[in-house]
Amino acid sequence: MIEIDVVRPLVNPVMISAFEGWNDAAGAATGVIDHLIEVWDAQLVAAIDPEDYYDFQVNRPVVGTNDEGMRRITWPTTQIYVARPPGSHRDVVLLRGIEPNMRWRGFCGELLAAADDLEVAQVVTLGALLAETPHTRPIPVTGTATELDLDDRIKLEPSTYEGPTGIVGVLQDACARLDIPAVSFWAAVPHYLPQAPCPKGTLALLAQVEDLLEIAVPLGDLPEESRAWERGVAELAEEDEDVAEYVRSLEESKDTADLPEASGEAIAAEFERYLKRRENPGDSPV
Repeated sequence: MIEIDVVRPLVNPVMISAFEGWNDAAGAATGVIDHLIEVWDAQLVAAIDPEDYYDFQVNRPVVGTNDEGMRRITWPTTQIYVARPPGSHRDVVLLRGIEPNMRWRGFCGELLAAADDLEVAQVVTLGALLAETPHTRPIPVTGTATELDLDDRIKLEPSTYEGPTGIVGVLQDACARLDIPAVSFWAAVPHYLPQAPCPKGTLALLAQVEDLLEIAVPLGDLPEESRAWERGVAELAEEDEDVAEYVRSLEESKDTADLPEASGEAIAAEFERYLKRRENPGDSPV
């Protein structure tokens, strides 16, 4: 069992989770957790014992020197943080991990037992996949939920994927089996780019977290990093005519598919959602 060190009772907490590996194309999903840990000054309260879940020849421990000059081993693991976002009426539990190599059902059982100990009221899982998405257009995000009212609330294109799944899908299924309200957001990042990072994908997922929690998250340098990422990709595409032509074909397909959605009502609804979650107009996402 996971031992939790919490210094205060949590108020109606929601758990937000992401895992390195198959579920985390370009690091977009774990990038959200890393950002929230930093801007909310989250407190580390627990870590899962990795011995039963990780193959250390696949996810090797790392040796380094600590602040006291002593050599120490850092083991691959999954960590749990808690935070109270400024202006929020509830606490947030942040789960930042690595997809396990074995015993996935036991792994999810331990995590949900810890969630129960923390009296988590809702679980949010984040993922990112490689897709035929042009880097010049907004990153598409799909969503699924374990309950119909949550499904109606997130108002996203539902995922129609069928096939092999990762630990995010297994955790979502475990929540459904235990009647724990759960939502999963997936960003589709361009497949023709280097793997990481993709700050534009991280921003797309952060926008969904803001909507769900009904708070504004400080974005820091992410908008500028996203613009710099897009400029860098554009420069790479210009150097390779085949890539440039492929991007143009993706843009045409995307724009054609989006035409029915490009109505005045759709644009107004999206702008209203934006205003609700942004307190500072200058801190706008890309």
